[in-house]
Amino acid sequence: MTSSTASTRNGGLLETPFSMGATAVAAVTTLLSVFIAWTGYNDGVFPVIGYQLDILTGAVALVFGLTLALVALTAAAYMEPGFGE
Repeated sequence: MTSSTASTRNGGLLETPFSMGATAVAAVTTLLSVFIAWTGYNDGVFPVIGYQLDILTGAVALVFGLTLALVALTAAAYMEPGFGE
């Protein structure tokens, strides 16, 4: 009878410091992109910078931000632990 000494570890969103950081980046990016999209929809001004946003700029920011958040969540879920584990 043989037994395997290698164990596979299932990744999770809050398992390692990297995955916690990537999940936090995804959450902040999602909130910021939705805020910019809403500000652009209302033809508002970005609060700190003072840049006038329109609906096209808000839509582009929403798509870019949600894509970045999706990539960060994918990395958080599927990245295997590195040399420190």
